[in-house]
Amino acid sequence: MTNIQRWVQFDGPRRASVHHAPLPALEAGEVRVAVAYSAISAGSELLFYRGDAPRESAIDSSIGALAEQSHGYPVRYGYACAGRIDAVGAQADKPRLGERVFVFHPHTSHITATPDDLLPIPDHVPLARAALLPNMETAVNFVMDGAPGIGERVAVFGLGVVGLLTTALLARFPLTELTCIDPAAARREQSLALGATRVATPEDGLDNDFDLVYELSGRPAVLDDAIQTAGFSGRVVIGSWYGNKHAPLHLGGAFHRKRIRLLSSQVSTIDSRHLGRWDKARRFDLAWQMLAELPLDGLITHRLPVEDAPAAYGLLDAGAPDVIQILLTYQAVTRNS
Repeated sequence: MTNIQRWVQFDGPRRASVHHAPLPALEAGEVRVAVAYSAISAGSELLFYRGDAPRESAIDSSIGALAEQSHGYPVRYGYACAGRIDAVGAQADKPRLGERVFVFHPHTSHITATPDDLLPIPDHVPLARAALLPNMETAVNFVMDGAPGIGERVAVFGLGVVGLLTTALLARFPLTELTCIDPAAARREQSLALGATRVATPEDGLDNDFDLVYELSGRPAVLDDAIQTAGFSGRVVIGSWYGNKHAPLHLGGAFHRKRIRLLSSQVSTIDSRHLGRWDKARRFDLAWQMLAELPLDGLITHRLPVEDAPAAYGLLDAGAPDVIQILLTYQAVTRNS
């Protein structure tokens, strides 16, 4: 077991680096997690990498390790670490050594946390796939907010990992049509494997009578395309976070006359329609179940050692068409990975 901690930070726009330091001693009540995989978010994380994140709000008030940081550089980001408990401090009697856990935390080889910060990974979820938990929870939230109905025509703009997970969930509904739109052929093919009935490029002509449209591309200009695609009284679920980027919208035509509804969907909270029956724990349970059941092996396209993190961000920043989900790796995993 190494006594060196490695972590990733952004030193400035498009400048990622890997740092090393001795492992801190455990305090009473703390545990240490040896991280095996952390998932890079190609959406929110790239906003911080590129310097496009807004400065007027907290980095993420719902995640302790992010809420402690202020805007500006250097900054550590990320929120999807999966690994095993490798040390337990005094009075921390809940966890067990070797237990597989998920932690919302920036990219790092070792996490010092309290037991309450840890989410046990179900036995039937492989360790690498567990790093997709935040993305699956987000996809579940999108589907709950969009409320697809039987026989509806649904379109999904943007086939990053969240768009593809959303597609996989939507494919379980008795829809008339599920159309997925993305410029990358590999992502369109993946959406068909997950249950899409039709694919298109952004340049292809689409019908303008979809019941439900998801804008998940992260590109502000696509929102206008999504609005134009919706039918009368159609719903457009906006799952993208644009940061400082502005969305150019033409609201004087189809949007105005067709009574289109724009729905903001963000995973930190649960829509008021569901609060009487749903909480975060129930949504996590469903996300774990979907991670276990759905055919998601094709989504993890790259596993790179943490030392290659700068190159990983470069691939995402360049929009490499064969990249869907990059996992950073930290050590060898021998069982249920």
